[in-house]
Amino acid sequence: MADSGTTSGPELLVVLSHRAGTPLRGQLESALRGAVRDGRLASGQRLPASRVLAADLGVSRRLVVDVYDQLTAEGYLTARAGSGTWVSDLAVAADSAPDADDRTELPSPRWDLRPGVPSLAHFPRQQWRRAWLSALSGACDADLGYPQAAGHARLREAIAAYLNRVRGVAATPSTTLICAGFTQGLDLLCRTLRAGGARTVALEDPGLPHRAPIIRRAGLTPLPVPVDADGLVVEALPERGVDAVLTTPAHQFPTGAVLAPHRREALLAWAGRAGALVLEDDYDGEFRFDRRAIGALQGLAPNAVVHLGSTSKTLAPALRLGWLVGPPPLVDRLVEGKFLSDHGAATLDQLALTEMIGSGAYDRHIRQTRARYRAQREALEAAVLRHQVPLRLTGVPAGVQTLAALADGHDPEDLVRRAATAGIALDAVTRYQLAPGRPARSLVIGYGNITPHGIDGAMAALARVMDRGPTARSAAPHAESRARRRGERRPRAGRVRDSVRVEGAV
Repeated sequence: MADSGTTSGPELLVVLSHRAGTPLRGQLESALRGAVRDGRLASGQRLPASRVLAADLGVSRRLVVDVYDQLTAEGYLTARAGSGTWVSDLAVAADSAPDADDRTELPSPRWDLRPGVPSLAHFPRQQWRRAWLSALSGACDADLGYPQAAGHARLREAIAAYLNRVRGVAATPSTTLICAGFTQGLDLLCRTLRAGGARTVALEDPGLPHRAPIIRRAGLTPLPVPVDADGLVVEALPERGVDAVLTTPAHQFPTGAVLAPHRREALLAWAGRAGALVLEDDYDGEFRFDRRAIGALQGLAPNAVVHLGSTSKTLAPALRLGWLVGPPPLVDRLVEGKFLSDHGAATLDQLALTEMIGSGAYDRHIRQTRARYRAQREALEAAVLRHQVPLRLTGVPAGVQTLAALADGHDPEDLVRRAATAGIALDAVTRYQLAPGRPARSLVIGYGNITPHGIDGAMAALARVMDRGPTARSAAPHAESRARRRGERRPRAGRVRDSVRVEGAV
């Protein structure tokens, strides 16, 4: 890690024991980790430069650099180019969550592999700052009044042009609504559909767990529909009684499936017969690694599909900026709901995003982010092979997480609990299943908000957990693992591939 070259930073009281047999690196890691957890090092606080802390403690600068690197990989610290090392917001948030029971709460994870989180450390702070200041200086007096409920005209124009160019959406400014992320967009849609007489919304199973509660809260009934390697199983949709279906055709969460061409055609045909609306969540639409991303479903049937997207993965969830594109009569009713909900999104943030898109900074950031996530996905594949973790990565290479099928005999929920005690945070796919049935033996592994070094450490630790744990019903997998470590020959399975089918995984 590059040192800032400055001597600025807080005074930091760390006492190290130089007794033989007590590694100094471990002492310093534990001291800094504990200081972050208990709040003595506050969120956003800058740490001393590595040479300064090394001089204060009487240790080598390399030791301090290694400790900073390790805690950065774990998420406790973040390195800002040319600006030094700082306490991460993420690390503090995990320990200070409201309503936590201190008696049962596990320590903050050393390796955070929970899915759905982008690389928060790589938010383009400088570009956003320039865009925001430019938006502020260029805003007219009218821009500082109450915002337009549909979104600022300039951002709607910029988003429509971007979606047409990059995602193949048939969008115009008048059919585009700016909302506070995907969640508000779905809530507005459900409430508007319910007011128009809708009763049932189908959605993918497994899927993100907060969607069914949003549907219920609007007074609608969620209907789980299964997913296989080709995406949403359209033939499982009833011909009558369903008013809308929510789907993620670009990259299904959590299976990683892409809606196959024949399924896309069948879904639109079903919507026409049933008189239903398709709600397209463009989840991870920009982050396909092995080829150009599949165009949006909405471009094929603008009057039957509502397209939803946001900056939560492309920039950061904290911005709360999203959009939806739909048929004009529906968008008019959604604008009324948006007005009654919050009177419109923050104008200066909208104008800052407009500046980023117009300057090309948004496109450049997405290209850089796509390359970063691709490298992290490849690091995960390599670490699984290197440490002989009994997992099979499935789904297309895209986004910030992947489904990982477990070998027979492993219980995913038990494994998640035991991994947590070893400092590894990840999810079992059962967390995302809606309908009761045979639990799937899969994990959902996020790689967006962790470094390649951290991924390697996490897989090494997970291999140890799986090798010694009680989840295996048979000793065979462990005997095989031990044989590999001894160098015994065995039939070698093919290398884990990016586009492994997911039958049997969910």
